[in-house]
Amino acid sequence: MTRPLTILMPLYPGVTHLDFTGPHQFFALVPDTDVIVASVDARPVVARGLTFSGLADLAAIDSCDVLCVPGGVGCVEAIEDPVFVEHVRRLATTARYVTSVCTGSLILGAAGLLVGRLAACHWAWRDLLPLFGAVPDAGRVVRDGNLITGGGVTAGIDFALAVIAEIAGVERAESIQLALEYAPSPPFTAGRPETASPAVLQAVTGSMASGLSDYRARLKRVAARAA
Repeated sequence: MTRPLTILMPLYPGVTHLDFTGPHQFFALVPDTDVIVASVDARPVVARGLTFSGLADLAAIDSCDVLCVPGGVGCVEAIEDPVFVEHVRRLATTARYVTSVCTGSLILGAAGLLVGRLAACHWAWRDLLPLFGAVPDAGRVVRDGNLITGGGVTAGIDFALAVIAEIAGVERAESIQLALEYAPSPPFTAGRPETASPAVLQAVTGSMASGLSDYRARLKRVAARAA
């Protein structure tokens, strides 16, 4: 009897919950698959007012088939946590596929897993990927060998379908897409900087500016230490 395929999603404080709950919903419908959500010391994780508990302990997990690291503004604190980053690095060595959603790719980069490789990220953070030797790609889902990365937040669903097609076949991915009625038809075209109106783009980038300035400085310090 073959063992179930394991998908591991490591969480940290400040993770964007849709970055992992979106893919998790899709992964959970793949037959013969265990989706494990874990954190350092199995601590509960708070994400935008939601608390996720009953998590596995990252230290107790020896291996996984798919490592999927979600993003969020908490990625900076996660990158500054050597214990969390070492767990990501260790588990990536066992995984058939190393994957991420949104700024989760920066965590992969901090773990030394993106040098010379194409990677996606949230549009506002994408230019930080070269700090860790990665080659930024504006695609919604980007594949480079066994590395599969998704763009910002909602791209995690497209990303999950691409991963499912890889591990379980296109028909299975399409069946799950149909079961969950994933047929996006947004009422606005403001989901990307290149399609948003100038006013909306200016408002959003302005609201992000002060926080991003601090995060950029901190990530540059981490990258400099690693170098």
